[in-house]
Amino acid sequence: MKTSEIIASDLFSSDLAPTTPKGKYFSVDEIRELFPILHQEVNGSPLVYLDNAATTQKPLAVIEALTAYYELDNANIHRGAHTLAARATEYYEKTRVSVKEFINAPSEEQVIFTKGTTESINLVASTYGREFIGKGDEIIISTMEHHSNIVPWQMLCQATGAVLKVIPITDAGEIIMEEFEKMLSTKTKFVSVVHVSNALGTVNPVKEIIDKAHAVGAKVLVDGAQSTSHLSVDVQSLDCDFLAFSAHKLYGPTGLGVLYGKRDLLEAMPPYQGGGEMIKEVDFAGTTYNDIPFKFEAGTPNIADVIAFQKALEFFQIIGRENIHSHEQELLTYATDKLSTINGFIPVGTAKEKVSVLSFLINGMHPFDVGMMLDAGGIAVRTGHHCTQPLMKRFGIEGTVRASFSVYNTKNEIDTLYQWVSRIAKRKN
Repeated sequence: MKTSEIIASDLFSSDLAPTTPKGKYFSVDEIRELFPILHQEVNGSPLVYLDNAATTQKPLAVIEALTAYYELDNANIHRGAHTLAARATEYYEKTRVSVKEFINAPSEEQVIFTKGTTESINLVASTYGREFIGKGDEIIISTMEHHSNIVPWQMLCQATGAVLKVIPITDAGEIIMEEFEKMLSTKTKFVSVVHVSNALGTVNPVKEIIDKAHAVGAKVLVDGAQSTSHLSVDVQSLDCDFLAFSAHKLYGPTGLGVLYGKRDLLEAMPPYQGGGEMIKEVDFAGTTYNDIPFKFEAGTPNIADVIAFQKALEFFQIIGRENIHSHEQELLTYATDKLSTINGFIPVGTAKEKVSVLSFLINGMHPFDVGMMLDAGGIAVRTGHHCTQPLMKRFGIEGTVRASFSVYNTKNEIDTLYQWVSRIAKRKN
């Protein structure tokens, strides 16, 4: 058995998980051993994976959980009378409870599994939006939103006659709260705002936004796609009406997301899709719908990935969210200070409160060219507009190079990034 398999087996055993002190014994080198993909060469150099804002890598325990489901427990859930179905259902619903605890939701019934953050936002726009938002009502988003938190609201406005308003930001990439406050009125029915910008790393003051929106009777959705992997997100403390996030940015599988909603809102919303599981009784004369969360989970769900997500949440529990955040912030500070000494280096997004995202340009060079050169050295970064074209337009640029750091990244990897960016910048400057 490989070393990584031994560590993964020990770290994620069901007996150890509840009792292991958070982060007490695990160095970054030990943590890296849990991630098989990191131990390879790309283009003749050791892989330096700095594209974590797009997707994080998966611990071996998550990969093994996927395999174990298909090898041992493959069955549809909830309605089977046989042992495999019972086991699969138990593991699936165990993950729902773990998600509830992860975001401190009042109950697991308020946790809905979707395909990702995008589908979670579309679900709210298509159900709550079409039921409760009408002509002349106003919806507020911010300039730094991901396309998945822009387009669904545009579509809703086109369908209902509602009006979309956009909060401006500063040159540093921070929401101008005074302008947001001016937008609020009795016409404001919904605010949908990103907690952490995927393109800039900015941490937005979502608690203040929620409180001010609630004061005029508006509901609030928080896009937590980036924040849940870096910050402690407590839906009861925030008092958000909805929270959307994705498993694959939390060391879990792709194609899986979560929507949290307040119970009264979820119960008042119509179903998103029709089919199996979301019904109580079907008759040609009419259909009665299931209770939450099943009302919003039509058809056979993403069983294997939901079950495997449980292991990703265990990873957070054992390493400790505070320890993960502290390590990532140390890397961000180190990288920012080091790369800022390079002639021609231009940071994009300099908010006072940021997570471990460093977006930048090299003077006179296209981001894609920089990204391709870094890839030649085995360094994986993201280039382009990061699905935030309006934000790039605000800064007057086509896109950026984005390096984003996670718990398994090291200062040595940032040193490698620095060496390559320095070499690339010298070619142009």
